Amino acid sequence: MPKVYTGKQPTRQVFTSGSGTYTRPSGVLWIKVKMVGAGGSGAGSSNGTNGGTGNTGNSSTFGGGALLLSNGGAGGTGASPPVGGNGGVSVIGAPAYGFTVTGANGVGGFNPSAVTLSAPGGMGGSSFFSGGGASAATTGAAAAGGAGRTNTGSGGAGATAPSSSGLSGGGGGAAGYLEANINSPNATYAYDVGAAVSGGSAGTSGAGGGAGAAGVIIVEEYYV
Repeated sequence: MPKVYTGKQPTRQVFTSGSGTYTRPSGVLWIKVKMVGAGGSGAGSSNGTNGGTGNTGNSSTFGGGALLLSNGGAGGTGASPPVGGNGGVSVIGAPAYGFTVTGANGVGGFNPSAVTLSAPGGMGGSSFFSGGGASAATTGAAAAGGAGRTNTGSGGAGATAPSSSGLSGGGGGAAGYLEANINSPNATYAYDVGAAVSGGSAGTSGAGGGAGAAGVIIVEEYYV
């Protein structure tokens, strides 16, 4: 018998944390998965010694990682020169198909020996959803880096240097994004949302880096 259109509008399920099992509703013909891992965190700042390196963001997976994988961004560094973390990449396995976007790199920090202001840390890289953490410029005081926006998978900012001769932190890279269609999907799929990571630790007289934002998995469901 020919398929009859039911007129049911698409539905969706959104997963913002943790791991579990996605269950396909009855009557679903195909699904579209939009997914990003967690952003890397920013590095700490210091005055004379290195600030702590930021942490690499956790990956998001759907279908155990062999089907869909969005890697987290790398953490920024607090060593001289303070480098921003690389953006994460995503992978789509068969039978899914779609496209991927590599996360933006974090911005490097500064060693401002010839200026009077305390150098701001590098901004966190923004994911497909934007939201990279920002760092503040101050005079003679360290300041913590801003966190990436919640559930965007964006990187945290590096910390502001504690003095005009101090070293600020590099920003964390953003996680990879993917958008994939799965025709005739299975009844269930395991999923894991990349968790947020804390910023790099403060060096001497410095401040800590900003946290990398957690990822998200969005599953859109389309019916016969």
